Amino acid sequence: MAVWGLFLLCLGLAAPAPVAAQNEALPDFTQIVEEHGEAVVNISTTQKVQAQGAPNLPPQFEGTPFEDFFRRFFGETPQREFETHSLGSGFIISSDGYVVTNAHVIKDATEIVVQLTNRQQFEAEVVGRDEALDVALLKVDAQDLPTVKAGDPDDLEVGEWVVAIGSPFGFENSVTAGIVSAKGRSLPTDNYVNFIQTDVAVNPGNSGGPLFSMAGKVVGINAQIYSQSGGFMGLSFAIPIDIAMDAVQQLKEYGKVRRGWLGVYIQDVSPELAESFGMKKPVGALVARVVEGSPAAGAGLQSGDVVVAVNGEEIRTSGDLPPKIGRLKPGTEVTLTVMRGGEQQKIQVTVGSQEKAQRAREGQPQEVLGMRVRPVPPEAREELGLPEGQGVQVAEVTGDPARSAGVRSGDIILKLGNEPVKGPASMSGIASELPSGRAVPMLVRRGQGALFLPIQVP
Repeated sequence: MAVWGLFLLCLGLAAPAPVAAQNEALPDFTQIVEEHGEAVVNISTTQKVQAQGAPNLPPQFEGTPFEDFFRRFFGETPQREFETHSLGSGFIISSDGYVVTNAHVIKDATEIVVQLTNRQQFEAEVVGRDEALDVALLKVDAQDLPTVKAGDPDDLEVGEWVVAIGSPFGFENSVTAGIVSAKGRSLPTDNYVNFIQTDVAVNPGNSGGPLFSMAGKVVGINAQIYSQSGGFMGLSFAIPIDIAMDAVQQLKEYGKVRRGWLGVYIQDVSPELAESFGMKKPVGALVARVVEGSPAAGAGLQSGDVVVAVNGEEIRTSGDLPPKIGRLKPGTEVTLTVMRGGEQQKIQVTVGSQEKAQRAREGQPQEVLGMRVRPVPPEAREELGLPEGQGVQVAEVTGDPARSAGVRSGDIILKLGNEPVKGPASMSGIASELPSGRAVPMLVRRGQGALFLPIQVP
């Protein structure tokens, strides 16, 4: 006992010097919070959700093939509408009331309320949003509001301290800190962003909030986390503020983002592929396919070309190419440096419009959830009285989960997971965002009748 007490006493005597040294080395975030915290806002939204009522089925028949029989025999009860609420974060970029947040924070919102740190609340209107980049611009009727200043993400270094302010789980103006874990991180679900990866604690409700550098400037918008639990696991991703502000400026001027399009399918260059193409190192974006009629096809780009630079800026991986092209305005001429047959060439391309590409994709069949879907033929649309641009027709059931759900060739799909389906590409996009491993409702027109089918997301 005496020995243990002596040990504690020794620790008590030795502790002050290291602690003092540590305190000098640790960063102080108080000034950032004091100067810029008031410009961070809480965003609460209201959504109206319609749910299809179901017949009063015995529980043992729910989710089985017999449920389809009961629904067709007894019919559906009327749809019911109810309200849901969600929370997010944002930040003020101008004193006259412009607020930036994530597009997913305000998705399907019928009411958006912005609350300041002093508890003042304002109803916000949507100036514009870009779901591809996940950025939205709001406007509130107020003046002389506190604002943030945008920094330069290129000046960030891996290992540098950064600070997030937001409303995780509704806890307003929470401050968390960490370091930059990586830069230029591309994610499978995002083609137009090379994210800033951090280990800052970010949770649901932080979305749309600012990521500050130690200089007190916003360098990113906290947008995503990687999690197997639904909460923070050490991997947070922020949209670089320069990319976001380019989109914000377009939203302010046009209400939408006009994005460049090249028209190629690309992949990374592995060491083995680099050797086979006569390249010294595995860099660039390998063109696997050139879309017919695209700007790339018109410029003479070929399958097998490796794009290694755009206007002299290096393309290290395939994930670097879409953001660079996407940020260009349609009609802009760019110089692509490509490796072809072991030799370097320069190709001039006039960037096309992503909107035209989207319209072209909507007209093409898509393979999704075990079925091949296509635009609804005009004769079927007329017979069923469907509005233009609504629904897709199942051309073929190719496998599960569509087959297990009871989908049939000729069915017309109107909704998937409560989202209206507007075309093949629309359905493919909705399917990519569905929660994996769960069953979601799918509204189907079959002949003159309609029914919901539960389809299991892989």
